[in-house]
Amino acid sequence: MSTHAKRERLLLADLLEAAGPEAPTLCTGWRCRDLAAHVVVRERRPDAAGGLLLKVLKGRLDAAMAEYTAKPYEELIQLIRTGPPRMSPYALKQIDEAANAVEFYVHGEDVRRAQPDWSPRELDRVFSDALWSRLEKMARLTGRRSPVGLVLRRPNGQTAVAHKGAPVVTVTGEPGELTLFCFGRQASASVTLDGEKEAVAKLTVAELGL
Repeated sequence: MSTHAKRERLLLADLLEAAGPEAPTLCTGWRCRDLAAHVVVRERRPDAAGGLLLKVLKGRLDAAMAEYTAKPYEELIQLIRTGPPRMSPYALKQIDEAANAVEFYVHGEDVRRAQPDWSPRELDRVFSDALWSRLEKMARLTGRRSPVGLVLRRPNGQTAVAHKGAPVVTVTGEPGELTLFCFGRQASASVTLDGEKEAVAKLTVAELGL
């Protein structure tokens, strides 16, 4: 496994373990047990994980989620730490990094920021740049349902267009915060929004993300 994905995996496991199975997350309706099961199903049950995108497989996904949420919480944490089985596509270094670095970062913050005593995490420059690189590539996908024009901006001035349209709202923040915003965690992301008041209001409640 590559550096970013491996680190974020272990950090997510630590956060889930420390919070406990019944602790809340930023994912609506999910406790930490549900989030842990989601991570494991996504990596270990590709036949069911397709239900995240395809309605025809949703029944299989629901069944797999029920199966894994019923497992001991400690077992779920260990499955996350040890990673996917050898035959899984996620066991390949390039796929792991491409698919999991952002996934695990976002879910780690889902756990961290849902706790009453949470504190901000300072990301190192290398990881921040990696998140920005991914966000540039994924911006149009994550922002495709934006009801307004959406421009993402780093404090250093780098920008990416997530959705064309008018009026335009410019969202400024560090790459980690912009990532959370674009993955539907607008209310929990530390960013500034510049644009018409009505447009800003629409964007803050829009269904962004994959």
